[in-house]
Amino acid sequence: MIFETHAHYDDERFAEDRGELLTQLPSLGIGKVINVASTIPSIEECVELARSYDHVYAAVGVHPSELEGMSEDVIEKMRKLAAWEKTVAIGEIGLDYYWEKDPDVQKNQRDWFVRQMELAREVSLPVIIHSRDAAEDTLTLMKDIHAEQIPGVVHCYSYSPELAREYVKMGYYIGVGGVVTFKNAKKLVQTVAETPIERILLETDSPYLAPEPHRGHRNDSRELVYVAEKIAQIKGITPEEVEAITWDNASQLFHV
Repeated sequence: MIFETHAHYDDERFAEDRGELLTQLPSLGIGKVINVASTIPSIEECVELARSYDHVYAAVGVHPSELEGMSEDVIEKMRKLAAWEKTVAIGEIGLDYYWEKDPDVQKNQRDWFVRQMELAREVSLPVIIHSRDAAEDTLTLMKDIHAEQIPGVVHCYSYSPELAREYVKMGYYIGVGGVVTFKNAKKLVQTVAETPIERILLETDSPYLAPEPHRGHRNDSRELVYVAEKIAQIKGITPEEVEAITWDNASQLFHV
């Protein structure tokens, strides 16, 4: 069975078949799913999905590009929802400088990243970290707040193998999805090769980043078989071993 550690089934692209798809996943080899919030409204939407399906769990947090309206009231809402037994992480949170070049906007991202990391520490939940075009600031900030005391995963990992080693030293997992199957993913392939399998998690980021051979189409958790196959090829083990080890990894991190 596969443990899907990062999906967005609250996304409107699943509006027509969300219920049917989520109901089918366990019979298709996807044993558990973490549905991850990204916007303020999606915090409650993710919790509602987790209430509706036994195999679905929730992560609550606000993505760095979705911070409009962010406030301490939102933090308090997250705190209350974090107390529910099927809320298993604070995420996705982090930094994204790909779209935002304004120094003031970037500072706002850093401030709310720190605040949400602090919340995770307070409620004793792991974090799901998004970092894009912000490698140096992400690592510096995490070191400054002693993120080694807060378990978590660097989701949709896109940086160098060397930086991955730094995260692993801090106790973090590396989230690997469909990008590893892309022909131009040499850096990620090298990262997977050099990262212990005990520190890798499977994820899709559905509906985004579908793997080959379905690149460009809507992604969902069924596509993780291709990710497991690619990691198995890189590691010289079987896909079944990849599924079993990453299942144990996710169970250990998220305590489910």
